[in-house]
Amino acid sequence: MPPVFAHGRLRLYLLKLLDEAPRHGYEVIRLLEERFQGLYAPSAGTVYPRLSKLEAEGLVTYATEGGRKVYSITEAGRAELADRVGELADLELEIRDSVSELAAEIRADVSGAAGDLRREMRAAANASATQVEDESWKAAKEELRKAKAEWKEQARRAKDESRRAREEAQQARRQAKEAQERAREEVQRIAGQFQEQLAKSGGVLGNLAGAWLGGAASGSAGPSGAPGASPGSAGAAGASAQAPAGDPDWAGDVPATGDPARDMDRLLDRFRDDIRDAARDHGVSRDQLSEARAHLAAAASRIAATLRPPR
Repeated sequence: MPPVFAHGRLRLYLLKLLDEAPRHGYEVIRLLEERFQGLYAPSAGTVYPRLSKLEAEGLVTYATEGGRKVYSITEAGRAELADRVGELADLELEIRDSVSELAAEIRADVSGAAGDLRREMRAAANASATQVEDESWKAAKEELRKAKAEWKEQARRAKDESRRAREEAQQARRQAKEAQERAREEVQRIAGQFQEQLAKSGGVLGNLAGAWLGGAASGSAGPSGAPGASPGSAGAAGASAQAPAGDPDWAGDVPATGDPARDMDRLLDRFRDDIRDAARDHGVSRDQLSEARAHLAAAASRIAATLRPPR
């Protein structure tokens, strides 16, 4: 409670407010707050007991409206106000002075609090900036650590990949060399089987065989080489003597691979295909079969002699 209301002067001011108009307790509290410009607001525990005392002294009376007591001043109350009019005027002046003093104190308190608040905010901002810097530095160090770990992991993976690539390349070279050796052995095996087949069974179309070999030697004997050979053998010898020279462009469209054994395998495939095509297109008679056998035997012998290493 402000000092101006000491010594029962709040009682006098309540009579003044009720002399202005009948009021209920809450309205009295609100008017007091307005007179002090919001710097002071009495509590219900301060106002209602004094209104009850004034009512007991016969200075005020009340009527119930809407469940609330509305207080009005009595003639006895007005008489007391008239007797204390000078004191009431002094009270009004003191209230205005008190309001000014309270405002000044509040401004001083607010200014001091604002200064303290600014200092606290500045200190908090500095502390926050330091904390942010520390956290940023920690975050940067952590990112650097992660980057180093990632670089090391990438280097390790690259090293492992390089090692595996070298091992795979070495294995591929070994496999290629082994495959080349197997292919060479397979070609030699096929050439031997082909030579045996030519010697044992009758091939066809000796004219094509003679063309491929450049022609058999004149007067070649039949497969048996014995005198008194069959008419077919004699025909084969005559055909061999009349065989044209080999075609220099034969199998020219077969591309070279750089591997002689593989190229030989391709030439043998072409030779077999040409003879089969001719037999399918023109047919084979008994005389042609006997003649072709002689040419194929001679071709097999010459090819085997060419492939056989010199002694």
